[in-house]
Amino acid sequence: MNNISNELMQKCINTIRFLAVDGVQKANSGHPGMPMGCAPIAHLLYSEIMKYNSANPKWINRDRFVLSAGHGSMLLYSMLHLAGYKVSIEDLQSFRQWGSITPGHPELGMTEGVETTTGPLGQGVASAIGMATAYEVHRARFNKPGFELFNHKIYVIASDGDLMEGINHEVAAFAGHNKLSNLIVLYDSNNISIEGDTDIAMTENVAKRYEAYNWNVLKVSDVNDIEQLRGKINEAQKETVKPTLIIVKTKIGYGSPNKQGKESSHGSPLGKEEVALTKKNLNWPEDKFFYVPDEVKAVYDSVKKQGAEYEKQWNEIFEKYSKEYPEEAKEIKNIFSGNFGDGWISKLPEYKTSDPAVATRSVSGKVLNSIAPAIPALMGGSADLSPSNNTHLKDFTDFSPENRAGRNFHFGVREHGMGSIMNGMSAYGGIIPYGGTFMVFSDYMRPSIRLAALSELRAIYVFTHDSIGLGEDGPTHQPVEHVASLRAIPGVKVFRPADATETVQAWKYAIKCHGPVVLALTRQNLPVIDREKYAPAEMVEKGGYILKDTIGKPDVIIVATGSEVDMSLKAADILDAKGKKTRVVSMPCVEVFNSQPAEYKEKVFPSDITRRISVEAGISMGWEKFVGLQGRCIALDRFGASAPYEILYKEFGFTTENIVKTAEELF
Repeated sequence: MNNISNELMQKCINTIRFLAVDGVQKANSGHPGMPMGCAPIAHLLYSEIMKYNSANPKWINRDRFVLSAGHGSMLLYSMLHLAGYKVSIEDLQSFRQWGSITPGHPELGMTEGVETTTGPLGQGVASAIGMATAYEVHRARFNKPGFELFNHKIYVIASDGDLMEGINHEVAAFAGHNKLSNLIVLYDSNNISIEGDTDIAMTENVAKRYEAYNWNVLKVSDVNDIEQLRGKINEAQKETVKPTLIIVKTKIGYGSPNKQGKESSHGSPLGKEEVALTKKNLNWPEDKFFYVPDEVKAVYDSVKKQGAEYEKQWNEIFEKYSKEYPEEAKEIKNIFSGNFGDGWISKLPEYKTSDPAVATRSVSGKVLNSIAPAIPALMGGSADLSPSNNTHLKDFTDFSPENRAGRNFHFGVREHGMGSIMNGMSAYGGIIPYGGTFMVFSDYMRPSIRLAALSELRAIYVFTHDSIGLGEDGPTHQPVEHVASLRAIPGVKVFRPADATETVQAWKYAIKCHGPVVLALTRQNLPVIDREKYAPAEMVEKGGYILKDTIGKPDVIIVATGSEVDMSLKAADILDAKGKKTRVVSMPCVEVFNSQPAEYKEKVFPSDITRRISVEAGISMGWEKFVGLQGRCIALDRFGASAPYEILYKEFGFTTENIVKTAEELF
């Protein structure tokens, strides 16, 4: 739509500005300044640059748009309304209100047309880089001569704050190294933050920084110079080697007589008087609110028709593709609908009691390599720790600028970036991403994990060295509080398997799960539980289960996870021999157990049995729920120490003898 008059172009842009201004003002909460400054970018992208079909927001080959500066959400909501997504004027009027689909910051799954959850600064750029990565994977895998099924761009609007955040440095370096040229980031360079001029905290040369990351850097001196803006975006589209950063000079609160260029327009409504003055200044009807002129509607009606035509043309190509490449076409349909098949289940390794003791991290690696050939969508890597995490797919190549079909990713020592890149890959679709690091370093990627949970994204975290069991590296590397803290994130399933058989089942659950799953895995070897003597490992799907029971009512219940299950079984044998009937509950995943019916939970933990002990080599927080006021927690409510793990377990009371002693004290 570059054939409309300048006057109509300005009317479209001002429509966006005032929809955002009115939405924030009505809510009496929000960020009007950014939408006012960036409206020309949004209009140009949605009316002219991007290929999408608002009637089908899930069209596979659509251009993706990410508002990394998520505080400016009214910019996105206004655009989605104009572009024909299911965002009504009433939805705009309900901005930030209970039950609305226009929350304060964009949320994936909440609002049609939102590609990823943003708001925490830096996360949007990072997720977009994950999307750009996923694009390259699918392009390499599915595109064929004469069939460019995957042929689109990822666009981002990022703020000064986005570029300040540490995660931005991690992912920008990753994107530049991997030459993700389908990524175009438009930097809203308005030099204003909440506290004032960005010079108070940000004085580096952003252009030089991004050139050092191996990005293509372009500049637009004035966002309102549409010809210049269009020209630079077109130039970025032609880049084939590097991701592009377009530094666009904008004015926050553009058009506001008293607040343009000032921090006062950043995070607060303009105020009724200033809204009126701004409308007058930009020749907008002062008495109209949430106003969309008919001629603006007509512009976007044409855009909608063009979008439908884009998808129609693609569908015609896909139909021809399906005839020549039926298996690939079927695979595309399946993976983008979340159907990854079940042929991999028969590939899961099996373990017997006679097998030697083995670290659950090693079992995890064996599972990955066993099922990967049957799940082409399964791919990932680690934060420079794959030999320790056992996350390398041995029969597959590495993802690189020269090999987009590689399934092993080298994220570098960038845990936070890895987490968000995984989010972007998952949000893009067709991929089950996994990422590994030491459990203690999950702290670095916690914000990304939280967003994965909020967005219900498929992501698997392989966190090894899960406790003081890693030994000599000492308390800096011993994650005593991390399992509990990850359990605290709503929607995250944290599995701490007791042995090889539980690890296999945990992976089985993780592959099927439609949300984030954490695997907490040992460095030290653990014996394989005798499944002929004890309950089958398939019970892991319940989250917690009676591993070893008694004849008749038990006198005491021991609940344990991970490496502490074996010593609990041994303690139970001793207690049984002493006439104290002991039940052992394995609790590989608290969250899954908590979701079971009340009848099942009562069966595992009968209310009238109050002698209970929890055993986990981490902090006690959370176990009170299972042991009650009369029970005991064998836990570690302090940091660890540097020593061989056998010594640490003895000194901190994680022994069969101490479990027996603690149980006897309950009688």
